Amino acid sequence: MAQNDTIPVKVGVVLDMKTQIAKIWLSCIELAVSDFYGSHPNFKTRLILNIRDSNEDVVTAASQASDLIKNVQVQAILGPQSSTQAKFIIDLGQKAQVPIISFSATSPSLKMSSQQSSYFFQTATGDSSQVMAISSIVKAFGWRKIVPIYTANEYGEGIIPYLGDALRTVNAEIPYRSVISPFATDDQIKVELYKLETMQTRVFIVHMWYDLGSRLFTIAKKIGMLGQGYVWIITQDFTNLLNSLNSMELNSMEGVLGIMSFVPQTKELNSIKARWRNKFYKDTINDPSFHAKLNIMGMWAYDSVYALALAIERISNTTTLNSNVTIGPKLLEAISSTKFKGIAGNFILDNNGQLETSTFKIVNIVNGGGGREIGFWTRKDGLIRKLLLESNNDKYSTSKSNLGLIIWPGESILPPKGWEIPTNGKRLKIGIPVKSGFNEFVKVMNFDSSTNKSDATGFTIDVFKAALNVLPYALPYDFFPFVKPDGTSAGTYDDLVYQVFVSNYDAVVADITIRANRSQYVDFTLPYTDSGVVMVVPMKDHKRKSPWIFLKPLTWDLWVTTFGFFLFTGFVVWVLEHQINEEFRGPPSHQIGTSFWFSFSTMVFAHRENVVSNLGRFVVIIWVFVVLVLTQSYTASLTSLLTVEQLEPTITNLNQVLKSGERVGYLRESFVYGLLRQTGFPDSQIVAYDSIEHCDQLLSMENAKGGIAAVVDETPYMKVFLAQYCSKYTMIGPIFITTGFGFAFPKGSPLVGDISTAILNVTERDDMKNIENKWFEPMDKSCLDSNPKISSNRLSLGSFWGLFIIAGVSSLFALIIFIVMFLHKNRQVLLDSNDSIEKRIKVFLKNFDQKDLNFHHFRKSNSNNNNNNNNQLNNDGYGGTNMVELSNNNTECPSSPSDSNSSTDSMVEQKSTIVPTIDELLVQINEDH
Repeated sequence: MAQNDTIPVKVGVVLDMKTQIAKIWLSCIELAVSDFYGSHPNFKTRLILNIRDSNEDVVTAASQASDLIKNVQVQAILGPQSSTQAKFIIDLGQKAQVPIISFSATSPSLKMSSQQSSYFFQTATGDSSQVMAISSIVKAFGWRKIVPIYTANEYGEGIIPYLGDALRTVNAEIPYRSVISPFATDDQIKVELYKLETMQTRVFIVHMWYDLGSRLFTIAKKIGMLGQGYVWIITQDFTNLLNSLNSMELNSMEGVLGIMSFVPQTKELNSIKARWRNKFYKDTINDPSFHAKLNIMGMWAYDSVYALALAIERISNTTTLNSNVTIGPKLLEAISSTKFKGIAGNFILDNNGQLETSTFKIVNIVNGGGGREIGFWTRKDGLIRKLLLESNNDKYSTSKSNLGLIIWPGESILPPKGWEIPTNGKRLKIGIPVKSGFNEFVKVMNFDSSTNKSDATGFTIDVFKAALNVLPYALPYDFFPFVKPDGTSAGTYDDLVYQVFVSNYDAVVADITIRANRSQYVDFTLPYTDSGVVMVVPMKDHKRKSPWIFLKPLTWDLWVTTFGFFLFTGFVVWVLEHQINEEFRGPPSHQIGTSFWFSFSTMVFAHRENVVSNLGRFVVIIWVFVVLVLTQSYTASLTSLLTVEQLEPTITNLNQVLKSGERVGYLRESFVYGLLRQTGFPDSQIVAYDSIEHCDQLLSMENAKGGIAAVVDETPYMKVFLAQYCSKYTMIGPIFITTGFGFAFPKGSPLVGDISTAILNVTERDDMKNIENKWFEPMDKSCLDSNPKISSNRLSLGSFWGLFIIAGVSSLFALIIFIVMFLHKNRQVLLDSNDSIEKRIKVFLKNFDQKDLNFHHFRKSNSNNNNNNNNQLNNDGYGGTNMVELSNNNTECPSSPSDSNSSTDSMVEQKSTIVPTIDELLVQINEDH
C-alpha cells in the first residue's frame, strides 16, 4: 500500500525523558513501530508517536497526558512511567475514553483503579503476581519474620497487603515495616538501616525502584548489613532493571536474591536485541549511557506497541479513523481481545486488563554481575530447578532442594536463620518463679533487690543453659524473679506466663506445663520432661498375709479351665479303657472314683492305673505334658509370692478416692486443682501441699487426722518425690494427659524453633542423663537398683490357651476314633434289630459295658490263667497222662456256649480252654438268671 494511502493514528507517549531508562524504552517503542509496519506493509493504519516528557513529576505527567488528549487528540497513550503518575492519568483516560497502556506501572493498587477505569491496561507483570513466589522462598528456608523495605508512595505501598497475606499462608509475619521516602537522603536511609540492625529480624524484602534501591544497598554494605546472617530479597521491578546498574552498585548487592519476570529466549528476541543495540547506539552516540542493555520492561514496551497497532488495524475496517467519531470503546474491546506471541512471551490480558504471567525466575547476584539463575517459580509447581515443557510434578513444592547453590551475603553457602540477637541490642529479660517446694527444678539465688536480677539453679535452669550451649550463637540474658517487693511470689504460673504476653519478660524459664490456655498468650518450646499427670499412693505388702495365697498364682479362669480339663481327660481315658482294662471296670462308684483319681493324680505324676490302649496312651502323654508345664509354672509363681516382697498400691484409680470420701493432695498453685474439680472432687477432699516433706507427711497420716489417700500431680514432680520415698509409695497413671514442661517465649518468636531444636539435641545426648542424675539422685541408695513397684503377675489363661487347645483336640480326636470303631463293630445291633430305638440303645450301651474279650490284653490274661490252672491240676494229681486220657474219653462232652459255633475245634484247643470255658458258662448262667 502506498504511503499516501495509509491512515495516520496519533498515539501519545509519556515518559521521564531525562532518565536513561526512558531512553531505552522509547527506542524500543520506535523500533516496534518500525518492525511492525515493516512486517505488515499492507496494513492501512500507521501509528504516529507524539512524545511528551513528564519530567519525573506527577503533575507534569498529568498535564502532558491532558494536552495529548485534548489538543493532539491521540487515540491512545503509552505510559506513564511510574505507578504514581499512572494513578492520576487513569481518570483522564476514562473520561476521554482514551486507552492508557502502561508497560512499567506495576503497582497492584492500580488494579483497583482499573476496575473503575476500564481504559487502563497494565501490559507489565503486576507486583501482586510475585508475592507467592516470595512466600515460597520464605517457607523453603523456614524464616518466620520478614521486614519489607519499600518506598512511601503508590508503587511501594501497593504490594504490602498482598505480601502480608502471602506470608501468613506460610506462617510468617511482618513485625515491622521500613518505609523510605523516594526523596530520602543518604543520611536518612542510614538512620533507618541502623534501626533495622538493632532488631532481631535479618530477612528483608526490598520493593523500590532500582535507583533508590541501589543507594540503599550501597549504604547497607558500608555499615555491615551485607554480611553473614542477612537475607535480602528484591522484587521483580528492581531485578528486571539490574542491567541498568554499574559494577560498583552491583558489588554492593552480592548475595542478594531477586525475583525476575521470566522471558523465554528465542531467535527472534536475539535478533531484536541486536537491532535495538544498533539503533540505541546511533541515537545516543554522544551519550555515555549508550552502554545500557535492553531490559524486560523495554520488551513489554515493544509488545505493547504491537498490541496497539494490531487493535487499531482491526477496528479500521469498521470505523472511520480520520473523523471526529470517538473510537475509544471499539479500541478498548480490540485491545482486550488481542493475543499474540510477543518477544517477552505470550501477550494475553486478563479481565482486569493486566498481563497474565505464571512463571518467575529466581536469581542470585554474585561477583558484581547480573543475576545468576538458581531456579524458577510457577503457579502450578512452585519452586523448581528447571523449566520443562510438560511438568510431571504432582504437587506444589516449597522445597529449597529445588533451588541451585546460593551464595548468601558474606560469601556463605549456609542458609541464614533469618534472625540474630544484635550485638548492640538488649539482653533477654527472662522471668523465673519463686517457690517453696520442689526447688530441684528452679531455685532463686543471690537476688539483688536493687536491680531485681538474680542467679538461679536447678534442673530446669541446667537444661536451659545446656540448650543455649548448643545454639550456634550467643544469647545474652538475665534472670528476673517473679516476686513482690517483699520477696514473695508475685502470682501463679499463669500470671508468670502472662508477663511474657504483656512484654514484661522476653521469656520464662521454669517448670511450666504446656497448656492450651497458656498457648493463647505465648509460644512454647518442645517439652524437656515427661508428660502426663499421675497419682502416687502408699503401698502395702501382701506377702504371706493371706491364708489363700496358694490360689493366687493362677487366675480364676485358669483354675476353672484346668479343673474342667482334669474332668474331661479322666472321662476320655475311662471311655477308651472301659472295655479292655479291668482297672477301669467294676461298680459305677468305683469306675468314677478311678477315673477322677487317675486324672487328678497326673498332677503330681502319681497315677498307678495302667493304660493299655494306644488311643488312651496318646491322650495321657499329651495331658501329662500339659500338667508338667502348669505345675512348673505354678511352682515358680507361688515361690515368687512367698519369697519376694509383694508391694501393691492401696488405691488403683482416682474414682476410688472420690467415692470413698478420702482426701487427695496436689501441689499448691498448680493447675491440677482445676483438673480435680472437673473430676468431681469438692474442696473438702482437696488438700494442697508445699514441699516433698509435706507431701510425705500428709500421705503418712490417717484420713481422720487430716491425711490424704493419694497425691495427684505432674510426672516430673512425682519422680522427684519417689526418688526419696521409693520404698513407701508407687506411681499410677498417667490419669490425665499433659504435654510436659517447656520454656515460654512471645508469640512468633524465632527463638522457639532454635531452642526446641537445641532441646532435642540435649535430650538425645548424655547431657540430659547427667543433669537428671545431678538433681534427681535418690536419697535412698537402694532405689537405684531396685524397683519398689514389684508385682507378681498371676498366670492367666491367655498364657496357656495353646496348650489347652492341643490337649482338647488330642482328646477329641482319640474319642472320635474310638466311637467310629465301636459303631462299626456294633452296626448290626443298630441296623438289623427290629426292636425299638430305646431298646436298641440299651443293647448298644450294654455291649459297651461288656469286656472286649478279643482285645489282646484279655487273650494274654486268659492264656496266663490256663497255664496257672494246668499247673494247679498237676499239683493236685489230676495232670499228666490221666488228664489226657480223661480228655480222650470225653470227646462227646457238651461244649460251652462260647464254643457252640466251633464244633471242629481240635482236641488240643479243647484241652487248653476247658477250664475258662466252664467259668464263662457259669458267668453266662448267672447273667441269664
